[in-house]
Amino acid sequence: MKLHTFLLPMVAALAGAAVSASHAEVIKIAHIDPYSGPAAGNNQYNVNLLKYVVELANRNGWAGANNSFEVVGFDNKNSAQESVLQFKNATDQGIQYVVQGLSSAVGLALVDAANRHNERNPGKEVLILTPNDQATEMTNENCSFWFFRFDANVDMRSQALASYVAKNKSIKKTYLINQNYAMGQQVSGMMKTELKRKRPDVQIVGDDLHPMLQVKDFAPYVAKIKASGADSIITANWNTDLSLLVRALKDSNLKVPLYTYNASSPGMPTALAAAGAENVKLVTYWVTNDDLKDSANVINAFKTQTGNDFTSLPWYNMMRMLSQAIKDGKSAKPLAVARALEDMRITSLNGELQMRKSDHQIQQPLVIAEWKKANGKDVKYDQEKTGWGFKTIEKIDAYVSSLPTTCQMKRPT
Repeated sequence: MKLHTFLLPMVAALAGAAVSASHAEVIKIAHIDPYSGPAAGNNQYNVNLLKYVVELANRNGWAGANNSFEVVGFDNKNSAQESVLQFKNATDQGIQYVVQGLSSAVGLALVDAANRHNERNPGKEVLILTPNDQATEMTNENCSFWFFRFDANVDMRSQALASYVAKNKSIKKTYLINQNYAMGQQVSGMMKTELKRKRPDVQIVGDDLHPMLQVKDFAPYVAKIKASGADSIITANWNTDLSLLVRALKDSNLKVPLYTYNASSPGMPTALAAAGAENVKLVTYWVTNDDLKDSANVINAFKTQTGNDFTSLPWYNMMRMLSQAIKDGKSAKPLAVARALEDMRITSLNGELQMRKSDHQIQQPLVIAEWKKANGKDVKYDQEKTGWGFKTIEKIDAYVSSLPTTCQMKRPT
């Protein structure tokens, strides 16, 4: 196994420390995500974040002193079909790295496209990287040698959240509400399974799957939640589907604990603050108030440069590991990079990470965080100028959050 410990932050130049790859070049990365439509706002944050971490990589020679990255944006309009067309556009331009992060359905379509392309074009393979997609099958039954995930999958998060919920004896009735696509469906199934195993006395009093990014008013759903007598809500909703749910909860004056997967994503802190939300929990990999000694410079530099809060750590970890793989493999060719990524270990802002060889699923610690008022101490950083931020209240070690895989990976000969 390959272990790399990075002294963080990496904003200052690593003068003379990088070993250049054998063939220095500009390495283009196609970013295929929605640059238009309802999810464009979330994507703009990711564009800013990807640009920031690429600048860090270039400035500090992460991939070798003479190598650099360039990002090329492609608008997929949040459509799997359009994503495949944009994948073709990218490969026609000779781009061999694709990053995507706002929809597991899109991610699955891109992995399938890459598998077909790579089989037909040996020597011109394309690698798919995702910092955010969480659908479990992407590193299980639909795993691919040409795909790497830098976020915990939905089952890993669900197991961690179910374990935390199980400890709260005040919870007797919970309501599941999720978007009707791969991730939402898996959260629904996994939470029902895990709660039955860990807390069989907890009743699932509702299980709604609604159209993704199409519901304009969640009042009818909240009315059902209220009528059910639920004392808690579990949701993996994101973007407007989460902010509108929070608004509807406020309008109905329903104040029950809200357990979330995406409450720190762009726009959500503002929605939480506007709703006067207090009892909100988040299952994630890291929050900005963790380990400030290591992370402060990275957080502050991103805030100064973009005006945004630095909250989505997998984009940073993805570029660290991709860069290191290019150096270790002494090549920017996807086949060599993929082999260098397998079983790579690094120490990052959220602890020790390992890219598991068997399924290309990142293994990392997870945390349960709580929405709290900023106090300049253990909640130093607020989000979106709300005066509120997330504070970790429980840590789950990587070996605890790890789950077995069903992946039967076909490897290049």
